[in-house]
Amino acid sequence: MQSPQEIIPLIVREIDQCLRAVLPAQVDAAVDVIDKAQRLFVAGAGRSGLAMRAFAMRLMHLGKTVHVVGDVTTPAIAQRDLLVIGSGSGSTDSLRAMAGRARAAGASVMLLTIVPDSPIGRIADVLVRIPAPSPKAGDAADTVDSAQPMGSLFEQSLFLICDAMILALMRKHEVTSEEMFTRHANLE
Repeated sequence: MQSPQEIIPLIVREIDQCLRAVLPAQVDAAVDVIDKAQRLFVAGAGRSGLAMRAFAMRLMHLGKTVHVVGDVTTPAIAQRDLLVIGSGSGSTDSLRAMAGRARAAGASVMLLTIVPDSPIGRIADVLVRIPAPSPKAGDAADTVDSAQPMGSLFEQSLFLICDAMILALMRKHEVTSEEMFTRHANLE
């Protein structure tokens, strides 16, 4: 049996290989659309949903108006807004319905996914393909091999791509970590 300390380098190599296979032009386009959106709405299910909630938190720290879909204070989406979905399969029923409603309201849709040619991918204005394997993504082509269970590599890569987009926006607008910290929760 390998110890966790022996397994960590394997996971780091997988993440590195996966992130290097993401097309920079797709991530650049995503950053541009995020930057131009009036308001941002983020959604995901399961572990991908946790990564998207973390992304929403950092967008808020950056000073963006952002909402997590499903929270009781989430307002109606409208034109000039952007729905950002993290979904490995791109076909989760609840997320697919959200994407359709967002488009009907005139909002734009972004998808971070393993499967661009998915139901949500066909609705999305902007796509970022993360080539990680997942049982929910079926036999998606050209994915990175992973020893990790289920969609772990996708979820880890999703989290890091979202963090990279935050850092790109920070640098573009010359926002410091200290400035972001002034917006950190203080009721804890």
